[in-house]
Amino acid sequence: MKDIRPEQERISVVINTYNAERLLSRVLQTVSDFDEVVVCDMESTDRTVEIAQRHGCRVVTFAKGSHKSAEPARTFAIQSAVNPWVLVVDADELVTPELRDYLYALVRRADAPRGLYVARSNLFMHRRMRSSWPDYQLRFFVREGTVWPPYVHTFPIVEGRIGYTPRRNRRLALMHLADDSMQTIVRKTNQYTDNEVQKHPNRYGLFDLWWRPKWRFFRYYWLKGGFRDGKEGYISAKCDAYYQFVAVSKCFEQHKNENMETSSGIASETLD
Repeated sequence: MKDIRPEQERISVVINTYNAERLLSRVLQTVSDFDEVVVCDMESTDRTVEIAQRHGCRVVTFAKGSHKSAEPARTFAIQSAVNPWVLVVDADELVTPELRDYLYALVRRADAPRGLYVARSNLFMHRRMRSSWPDYQLRFFVREGTVWPPYVHTFPIVEGRIGYTPRRNRRLALMHLADDSMQTIVRKTNQYTDNEVQKHPNRYGLFDLWWRPKWRFFRYYWLKGGFRDGKEGYISAKCDAYYQFVAVSKCFEQHKNENMETSSGIASETLD
């Protein structure tokens, strides 16, 4: 099948990795029928590259440096693909056969959108969460002209019309395998909110410190139906609110530090 598809209907799968050996083999099995699989590795120290090569993937390397998320490497990974269409898959997500067939049918249409939000089904505390469904992610798009901002929790910038996979069909979804422990969630919160400071420097004030965590809890628990997921839903909503509190606090702290440095610099110039 890979060799006989017209070039304009070929799809590359792009996976960003860093020490992803635990689930990678299982993920790669679900994308083996696509025209190309590119693994963009950020200098893993485990068996990630070996596993990718064993599955016949093309491996490219992006220097990890001080990066704490995959986003800085996204555009490089996307442009490393050779086919006109790209599906971005995380190293802990499975692609269903139904989703694969849907995407290939989509690119054969003359009116196909230039980008597609794909639903994702999430786990939390061993429970498949109803409240986070459909957790749309902009993961399928034309390669040419698409760029991904280098900040955590951002979506790619796609030139043209954007569509969505059907909300009611759960088979057309990325199956998210990550089921982080509370310890991991706290660690990731600290890690990812550092990047939020880079994304939103000096944006937040005292009102945001009070309002944003409350709004995020209300939005997740009541508007999105977190209460339907029992204790797990309540804890997840609290985690979302906690993330916002830490992110805004770090932005506030950064702004204050910059003001103090500016004041100190002015004072030094005056003394001179």
